[in-house]
Amino acid sequence: MIRNILTSLLVCGGILTAWPMVGITADENDHADHEAVHEESHDGHGDSHDEHEEVQKGPHGGRLLEQDDFTVELSLYETGVPPEFHVYVYQDGKPLAPDSVELEVELARVDGQVDHFSFSPLKDYLRGQGVVSEPHSFDVTVHAQHADKSYEWGFSSYEGRTEIPAALAQEADIETGVAGPALIAKTLTFTGRVQTDPARLAQVRARFDGVVQGIEARLGEQVDRHAVLARIQSNESLQTYTVKSPIGGVILRQDIQLGMATGDDPLFIIADLSEVWVELDIFARNIEQVKPGQSVIIETLGGTRIPGQIDWIAPLAAHASQSVQARVIIENPDGKLRPGQFVRGRVVVAEHEVALAVRQSAIQRFRDFQVVFARFGDTYEVRMLELGRNNSEWVEVLGGLKPGTEYVTGNSYLIKADIEKSGASHDH
Repeated sequence: MIRNILTSLLVCGGILTAWPMVGITADENDHADHEAVHEESHDGHGDSHDEHEEVQKGPHGGRLLEQDDFTVELSLYETGVPPEFHVYVYQDGKPLAPDSVELEVELARVDGQVDHFSFSPLKDYLRGQGVVSEPHSFDVTVHAQHADKSYEWGFSSYEGRTEIPAALAQEADIETGVAGPALIAKTLTFTGRVQTDPARLAQVRARFDGVVQGIEARLGEQVDRHAVLARIQSNESLQTYTVKSPIGGVILRQDIQLGMATGDDPLFIIADLSEVWVELDIFARNIEQVKPGQSVIIETLGGTRIPGQIDWIAPLAAHASQSVQARVIIENPDGKLRPGQFVRGRVVVAEHEVALAVRQSAIQRFRDFQVVFARFGDTYEVRMLELGRNNSEWVEVLGGLKPGTEYVTGNSYLIKADIEKSGASHDH
């Protein structure tokens, strides 16, 4: 219910308030159509600037920073190259030679990391040395020196960031985990059936021909070893003897009535189901990947999951399907698995220990990236990921996230919805 209320609040305008994002825009003159792309981005994601601050733009589409008669135009250029800073400088509104200015930019990120960028002249601008990594969300400090005079500016440029009070996050069932190593298993899924272990199956017959005088057990009943099942009067001695169960188990079949004459046919079939076999059908294309000793998870159609391992693989293939049976021995003390029941078996055919992984449930799509949302106190911020191997539970992270980072694992779509609602998606 709380989750539905929170979702409704998000749709209606929300109580989760994203941080303002004061942009650094693209270099307009270096690539004219790049500015058009950013204009479309504004339309798609809403106005990402602080509504109380008017950001002045320069002739190259960058942010203007002014002090006295000296002006710096700072832009983030990312067309055809990894994102980098381009800076144009002016005095009294006229362009200055880029080699007449010394410049440094610091980017302070929410996790405490500070990136430093120095600049060198190129053509008519200063080019930042290094790539401005995603997310482009930081507090910016610009230091400049020209004609023996120093200048400094500071502003914020946030994207993919929002704040959620801890109490509200708890009500919304927003769950988190810590990014770290994981074992990523590659599995293959096969179908199969539960079977009775032949060594745990007993056919109970009369020892001597006679007439049934009494029946002490019933079909489906659980009986102990040596439990009396029936009483039979012998035809030869006219003495009554008892028929006892040779094993403990469940009576699967009963073919006996009072007064009937016994013969060679079984009176009872009893199975010990405390341990059963699961026989999986392995088709020819997978047979080389499946071997005895491999781990397997047996799943019932009702969702029960039971761990086991491949015990034996049949030497012969089925004539019609050409499948080969792989046997899994399963402890079944509570009787959850029943002979004849259809199941699935997820066989682990390979395992990879990876240094850094996140849960599949955490992954969201943000702009053109696969992302998770990192948590820093009440602040949540997007992390663009480079991903590697995966399975149904884990995804290997090759880049974009630091080990030990707390990230949202459950209901991450609420974080994404709030960021997109606020317009804090992308603006340079």
